Amino acid sequence: MLLGLKNVSLRIANTQLLDQVDFTLEARERVCLVGRNGAGKSTLLRVIAGEQAIDDGEIVRAQNLVVARLQQDVPAADAGSVYDIVADGLGELGHLAARYHRLAHATQPDLAQLARLQAQIDAHGAWTVENRVQAVISRLDLPSDAAFASLSGGQKRRALLGRALVAEPNVLLLDEPTNHLDIASITALEDLLADFDGALIFVSHDRAFVRRLATRICDLDRGRLSSWPGGWDAYVKGKAEALHAEAREQALFDKKLAQEEAWIRKGVEARRTRSAGRVKALLQMREQFRQRRVREGDVHLVVQDAERSGRLVVELNNVSHGYGDRVLIRRLSTLVLRGDKVGIIGPNGAGKTTLLNILLGRLTPDSGEVRLGTKLEIAYFDQLRSPLRDEDKTAIDAIGDGQEFIEINGARKHVISYLQDFLFTPDRARVPVRVLSGGERSRLLLAQLFCKPSNLLVLDEPTNDLDMETLDLLEERLIEYGGTVLLVSHDREFLDNVVTRSLVFEGDGRIGDYVGGYADWLRQRPSPAPAPSAPKPPAAAPPSTASRLSTRDRRELDGLPRRIEQLEAEQTELAARMTAPGFYEQPRESIAAVEQRLAQIERDLAAAYARWEALEALR
Repeated sequence: MLLGLKNVSLRIANTQLLDQVDFTLEARERVCLVGRNGAGKSTLLRVIAGEQAIDDGEIVRAQNLVVARLQQDVPAADAGSVYDIVADGLGELGHLAARYHRLAHATQPDLAQLARLQAQIDAHGAWTVENRVQAVISRLDLPSDAAFASLSGGQKRRALLGRALVAEPNVLLLDEPTNHLDIASITALEDLLADFDGALIFVSHDRAFVRRLATRICDLDRGRLSSWPGGWDAYVKGKAEALHAEAREQALFDKKLAQEEAWIRKGVEARRTRSAGRVKALLQMREQFRQRRVREGDVHLVVQDAERSGRLVVELNNVSHGYGDRVLIRRLSTLVLRGDKVGIIGPNGAGKTTLLNILLGRLTPDSGEVRLGTKLEIAYFDQLRSPLRDEDKTAIDAIGDGQEFIEINGARKHVISYLQDFLFTPDRARVPVRVLSGGERSRLLLAQLFCKPSNLLVLDEPTNDLDMETLDLLEERLIEYGGTVLLVSHDREFLDNVVTRSLVFEGDGRIGDYVGGYADWLRQRPSPAPAPSAPKPPAAAPPSTASRLSTRDRRELDGLPRRIEQLEAEQTELAARMTAPGFYEQPRESIAAVEQRLAQIERDLAAAYARWEALEALR
């Protein structure tokens, strides 16, 4: 065991964040810590790192254990070069190495001072420090001498990760490590962490990232920590069963308590039958009920549909745009129709927000034609949270703009009642925006987005800081939404679940237009061009491909779409049955039969899609 928590408790202000928490970590474990926004995940990481004192309990660490933590927010005050930031992870020796590095790379180095620093480093037996720092910087593909302040958000995250890795920790703690990273950087981080020799505890709401890395899920819910071995899918299933069992147990308890309360109030006629033991048990039940922590409700998202837009939403014809000598968009022609859900995918700085502004008519391209549709009612989710820039405003001001009531789907609703749908208590709704957490700000921006009717939703990185329950609910609402969606996101699973088309930045201003989400693009994207080789003599003409598809194959190909549709309909029906109340109260054999049939459908669907692709290739 590398470390363990025994009966650890911690209260901050009026919230019991940790309530007699037990936890153990073994070598090379990959533990994902999940929970609602504000549940205390970051606080638990600080406790494990030894940065946060606890009220009660015990923390056990293995001898000579090295723990490093990557915090959620990028510190604004960190100065110096990338080398300085990474070397800082080695403490005093790192500071010596950073000073030596700066002097050695100066235009006119002070040789005497260099010699003194080298002597100090040698005296500590730390002559390998320079190699360690440079190796980490090289592995993370960072510019060693660049100023930290000049880096992009994703590069800053990688530099801070380097500061954690250079200490060669036994335990690495990561708080939302994928924030500000594009998909290529996220997959590179996954590869790096998969090869990490130590144990890993990380907080993430990126489900694809969790699926790739986690060997165990730990859920922090109302101060209690539960452990679910086996990865994300096992956790989702087990958590749903646990919440269902908890609700059933609480219903039985509440019924028993109501019966006992009725008995104690019977008055004079019951006094002779009252027993001291029964009264004492009732008092204990009252105390147990008083101490019960009710699970926080889910966000209630209602998307208001405006009048339908015209069938054409926007058309781009041979559009190009750039800044200076850099071309961001090169001769793009595309058509967005009513009801399309379009994902925009590309690395940081590729021009995704620029493309959004061109699609919305907010930016005139350098060349080409942009034609907007009619009756467009646009709702815009800004990744920079521009609508919340006045941080002295309260959540009530941000939604009501001085009004007590707003109109939701034709009905008047009080602003505070509307904010409660987004998990804002009346007190929290009255505090300034500047004191809200990242998750609360994202929920407030969603509340702003959905309080007005729209037929075109534009979402620029909407998933940052949202907990998984809110993320799942947002997915459902976007899938059900009758209007058009333009979505920029680095969350691969979110893209796969929501979008029907993808515009992908593929380099040098080229933007590919593909059916489906991120995974579909991976299957469809063109292969890299082979290296040129010596010319070969002309070969005989290949046989006609028409003859490669037999009549039987054609009949099978024509029938596959209907077969897939039937399988997907049955899959949807079985999934709905499994989520219905009372499903897990059936006999185990009935539950197993449904689960087995669902697994068989998944295999049949995979085979049908593979066969469809093979026959299409032949045709």
